[in-house]
Amino acid sequence: MNEKRVIVAMSGGVDSSVAAALLNNQGYEVIGITMKTWGFMEVGGAPKHESGCCSLDAIFDAKNVATNLGFPHYTVDFTKAFEEAVIENFVDEYLHGRTPNPCVVCNRKIKWEELLKKADSLDAKYVATGHYATVDYNPKSNRYTLRYSRDDKKDQTYALWGLTQESLSRTLFPLGHLTKDEVRKLAGEFKLKTASKPDSQEICFVADDNYERFLRERIPDVINKVEEGDFVYHGKKVGKHKGIPFYTIGQRRGLNVSLGKPVYVKDINPATGTIEIADKEELQENIVTAEDINYVSKDSLKHGEVVFGKIRYSDRASKAEVVEASSSVIKIKFDEPKNAVTPGQSLVLYDELGYVLAGGIITK
Repeated sequence: MNEKRVIVAMSGGVDSSVAAALLNNQGYEVIGITMKTWGFMEVGGAPKHESGCCSLDAIFDAKNVATNLGFPHYTVDFTKAFEEAVIENFVDEYLHGRTPNPCVVCNRKIKWEELLKKADSLDAKYVATGHYATVDYNPKSNRYTLRYSRDDKKDQTYALWGLTQESLSRTLFPLGHLTKDEVRKLAGEFKLKTASKPDSQEICFVADDNYERFLRERIPDVINKVEEGDFVYHGKKVGKHKGIPFYTIGQRRGLNVSLGKPVYVKDINPATGTIEIADKEELQENIVTAEDINYVSKDSLKHGEVVFGKIRYSDRASKAEVVEASSSVIKIKFDEPKNAVTPGQSLVLYDELGYVLAGGIITK
């Protein structure tokens, strides 16, 4: 396997473009690959001008960068794998009253597992992306570690907790020690077409950010059979909701319940079809349980161990204590309660230095 050959996942954005340029300058034999994982014809919600990853604009921007820097670029169709691993999971989670994070699934199943297969076929040792994170090898623990990037505001380790030791051993993160401003500056110095391209904010295959529209178009036969149910406030029925899949924990807008004050979704119960709503302060939780666990920088956690946890991407990692930890379940108790803990999102645990210890999918 060629130790100097690297597959760079190029989304057509500034971050992956600079990652490719840096590795090219460092003497790596770079092969740029844009992963075609979906199309607006299949997922709907297309804006007037198609943009974002997987659009023709994104593919052309990535190819332009590769051509100008002098390395090959290919577009590879991962549509089937993305459909099965990411979109089907996304739909199923909403149908069961959970709120998924498709980026977590995509990173593990597509951007790494599928891309590493492509790397093998091209005799490339490494894959690289424009994620803001750092990866190293710890000889004492004999494990590859994942750690916070230098730019706290752009750090993306929360969405990378699912990477296996095998994946991390073959990963390069060229932007891990840079800030976003420095990346933009480098893009200008490299004269990259993507230098001033804005960042994408929404989930890639729901470009209009309208999950209800996506579900109704994606599985109309199933959605048409979704039944209304009761909104329950402090044990009393106070209204009707339009169906379990269309709500998420912490939601306030669109409830159409008049109680003379703001109320929020506290719990979704698919078994009974009821949605519990509550006052904002009632959404506070100290205990969080997660399953589908992946240990990253350590191979285990101990009861009573102090960690720092995040329950969503925008969350601040805050102090907690491990209550239970096994290969399948982790339960922690936060020192200070978290707001709107949401099943389907990820619980990601760090140590005091910013190393990712483990992650899992929140169940309650």
